[in-house]
Amino acid sequence: MGTYGKGYVREAVVARTTDEWEARVGAQVRAERLRRGIDQASLASAANISTPSLSALENGGGTRLATLIKVVRALDLESWLDDLAPIDDISPLAMLRDRRRAAPRQRAPRRSAARDRAS
Repeated sequence: MGTYGKGYVREAVVARTTDEWEARVGAQVRAERLRRGIDQASLASAANISTPSLSALENGGGTRLATLIKVVRALDLESWLDDLAPIDDISPLAMLRDRRRAAPRQRAPRRSAARDRAS
Protein backbone atom coordinates (compact mmCIF):
# COMPACT_ATOMS: atom_id res chain seq x y z
CA MET A 1 0.00 0.00 0.00
CA GLY A 2 1.15 3.53 -0.71
CA THR A 3 -0.01 6.92 0.45
CA TYR A 4 -2.41 9.17 -1.37
CA GLY A 5 -2.32 12.89 -0.88
CA LYS A 6 -1.85 13.99 2.72
CA GLY A 7 -1.62 10.69 4.56
CA TYR A 8 -4.46 8.77 2.93
CA VAL A 9 -3.66 5.11 2.45
CA ARG A 10 -3.91 3.76 -1.05
CA GLU A 11 -5.65 0.38 -1.11
CA ALA A 12 -4.96 -2.44 -3.53
CA VAL A 13 -6.42 -1.74 -6.97
CA VAL A 14 -9.83 -3.34 -7.34
CA ALA A 15 -12.19 -3.06 -10.29
CA ARG A 16 -14.90 -0.62 -9.21
CA THR A 17 -17.95 0.74 -10.94
CA THR A 18 -18.32 4.43 -11.71
CA ASP A 19 -20.89 4.72 -8.92
CA GLU A 20 -18.46 3.14 -6.46
CA TRP A 21 -15.70 5.56 -7.48
CA GLU A 22 -18.04 8.54 -7.14
CA ALA A 23 -19.06 7.38 -3.65
CA ARG A 24 -15.45 6.79 -2.65
CA VAL A 25 -14.20 10.16 -3.87
CA GLY A 26 -17.19 11.89 -2.27
CA ALA A 27 -16.48 10.16 1.04
CA GLN A 28 -12.85 11.30 0.91
CA VAL A 29 -13.91 14.89 0.25
CA ARG A 30 -16.43 14.75 3.12
CA ALA A 31 -13.86 13.20 5.47
CA GLU A 32 -11.33 15.93 4.68
CA ARG A 33 -13.94 18.67 5.13
CA LEU A 34 -15.01 17.27 8.49
CA ARG A 35 -11.40 16.71 9.58
CA ARG A 36 -10.83 20.42 9.05
CA GLY A 37 -14.05 21.38 10.81
CA ILE A 38 -15.53 23.15 7.78
CA ASP A 39 -19.27 23.16 7.15
CA GLN A 40 -20.67 22.51 3.68
CA ALA A 41 -21.83 26.11 3.13
CA SER A 42 -18.36 27.50 3.90
CA LEU A 43 -16.56 25.04 1.65
CA ALA A 44 -19.08 25.56 -1.15
CA SER A 45 -18.56 29.30 -0.89
CA ALA A 46 -14.75 28.93 -0.90
CA ALA A 47 -14.98 26.67 -3.97
CA ASN A 48 -17.45 29.03 -5.67
CA ILE A 49 -20.08 26.30 -6.10
CA SER A 50 -23.55 25.79 -4.68
CA THR A 51 -24.11 23.88 -1.45
CA PRO A 52 -26.32 21.31 -3.26
CA SER A 53 -23.44 20.68 -5.71
CA LEU A 54 -21.07 20.00 -2.82
CA SER A 55 -23.64 17.78 -1.16
CA ALA A 56 -24.10 15.81 -4.39
CA LEU A 57 -20.32 15.39 -4.69
CA GLU A 58 -19.98 14.17 -1.11
CA ASN A 59 -22.90 11.77 -1.52
CA GLY A 60 -21.42 10.21 -4.64
CA GLY A 61 -24.04 11.72 -6.92
CA GLY A 62 -23.25 12.61 -10.47
CA THR A 63 -21.25 15.82 -10.56
CA ARG A 64 -19.09 17.71 -12.99
CA LEU A 65 -15.33 17.34 -13.02
CA ALA A 66 -15.06 21.12 -12.62
CA THR A 67 -16.96 20.85 -9.32
CA LEU A 68 -14.50 18.28 -7.99
CA ILE A 69 -11.52 20.37 -9.08
CA LYS A 70 -12.91 23.52 -7.43
CA VAL A 71 -13.53 21.68 -4.15
CA VAL A 72 -10.12 19.99 -4.19
CA ARG A 73 -8.46 23.36 -4.81
CA ALA A 74 -10.49 25.01 -2.02
CA LEU A 75 -9.27 22.27 0.34
CA ASP A 76 -5.70 22.86 -0.88
CA LEU A 77 -5.42 19.23 -1.99
CA GLU A 78 -4.13 19.76 -5.51
CA SER A 79 -1.71 16.89 -4.90
CA TRP A 80 -4.75 14.64 -5.48
CA LEU A 81 -4.99 16.04 -9.00
CA ASP A 82 -1.24 15.68 -9.54
CA ASP A 83 -1.55 11.99 -8.64
CA LEU A 84 -4.25 11.62 -11.30
CA ALA A 85 -2.28 13.33 -14.05
CA PRO A 86 1.44 13.36 -13.25
CA ILE A 87 3.74 15.41 -15.44
CA ASP A 88 6.17 13.31 -17.46
CA ASP A 89 9.61 14.86 -17.09
CA ILE A 90 11.25 12.09 -19.10
CA SER A 91 11.46 12.50 -22.83
CA PRO A 92 10.95 9.29 -24.82
CA LEU A 93 13.63 10.46 -27.27
CA ALA A 94 16.10 11.01 -24.42
CA MET A 95 15.35 7.52 -23.10
CA LEU A 96 16.05 6.02 -26.52
CA ARG A 97 19.26 8.02 -26.87
CA ASP A 98 20.43 6.92 -23.40
CA ARG A 99 19.64 3.29 -24.17
CA ARG A 100 21.75 3.44 -27.33
CA ARG A 101 24.66 4.97 -25.41
CA ALA A 102 24.58 2.30 -22.72
CA ALA A 103 27.36 -0.26 -22.80
CA PRO A 104 26.42 -3.59 -24.35
CA ARG A 105 25.45 -6.33 -21.94
CA GLN A 106 28.26 -8.57 -20.84
CA ARG A 107 27.82 -12.31 -20.49
CA ALA A 108 29.42 -14.61 -17.99
CA PRO A 109 32.22 -16.73 -19.46
CA ARG A 110 31.16 -20.19 -20.60
CA ARG A 111 32.41 -23.14 -18.70
CA SER A 112 34.45 -25.42 -20.87
CA ALA A 113 33.18 -28.95 -21.49
CA ALA A 114 36.54 -30.43 -20.31
CA ARG A 115 36.30 -28.60 -16.97
CA ASP A 116 32.70 -29.80 -16.54
CA ARG A 117 33.76 -33.46 -16.97
CA ALA A 118 36.60 -33.05 -14.45
CA SER A 119 34.22 -31.85 -11.74
